Amino acid sequence: MSFARQITAITTVVIAATVSLNVSASESLFGVIKGAETLPAGAMEIYQKVNRRSDKDTGDYVAYDFTTEVEYGFSNRFSGSAALKMLSLDTSGLIIDGYLPSANDFGLKLSGMEVAGKYMFLSPAKDDIGLSVYMSGNYDWIDPHSGQDKDTFSIETDVQLQKYFLEGEMIWATNFGVEMTYADRAEIDNLPEDFDWPTDPEMEIELKVGTGLSYRVAPKWFVGVETFYETEFETEVGQERWSIFAGPSLHYGSAEWWATLAWLKQIEGGGEQYENQPDNSLHLIEKTKQELTFMVGFNF
Repeated sequence: MSFARQITAITTVVIAATVSLNVSASESLFGVIKGAETLPAGAMEIYQKVNRRSDKDTGDYVAYDFTTEVEYGFSNRFSGSAALKMLSLDTSGLIIDGYLPSANDFGLKLSGMEVAGKYMFLSPAKDDIGLSVYMSGNYDWIDPHSGQDKDTFSIETDVQLQKYFLEGEMIWATNFGVEMTYADRAEIDNLPEDFDWPTDPEMEIELKVGTGLSYRVAPKWFVGVETFYETEFETEVGQERWSIFAGPSLHYGSAEWWATLAWLKQIEGGGEQYENQPDNSLHLIEKTKQELTFMVGFNF
């Protein structure tokens, strides 16, 4: 082996070792953006994610999404996961035609489930750039916006890119995704007069792209920033909504566990709006003005 190739091989080993000390394979450095790495073969992680969605600019609106997920590494390139979802909602002072028929207030209850798989084609620690494809199937029986009964089946496919800089001190990740959804809302009694609540099945397609950058500011501590764009097309109306969110994240990771806190603010949005919406520069029917996400994971 030539001297240049020896140096290249040694550098690759050093970078991979440094990265493994800084952040484990499937830690979430951001609130939404995902990295490209998978769990090693035989490894398992349990995650708990709590997402708080709040503020539609009128009345009171607070929703909590709880997701408990177990992920297992079937090989060094493929991992699979299963998750249960729960929802808590407290909303009042706002009626949105076709979306939010009444005030609603309930504590945590089961709302859905998810199965997913992720295959890593290129490793960010060993190759110039990491590349993975993520696919998931979801079934939800409660509408996350209104809390009403709604059967929703969706399939999501994401392409995830990830690259290490400065020998693992800085991590960049970018996601591209598409989600296809079939939704069927249940009928509701005692609706407001002339309130539109369609019960015919709907087909929706959501496109999204996002990127994030995280930097290690101290041993085991990362500070990052992320932004993402989402748009949705629905059967009857074409492009129904779009939005741009951005915000900071704080991550801590050790060999046994890790935790991430992220805050995201809606910077701009458009599409459908509710009547007399105060801020017409945002989409506030299916989205809120801000989201706060906390995640914790345990390695086995």
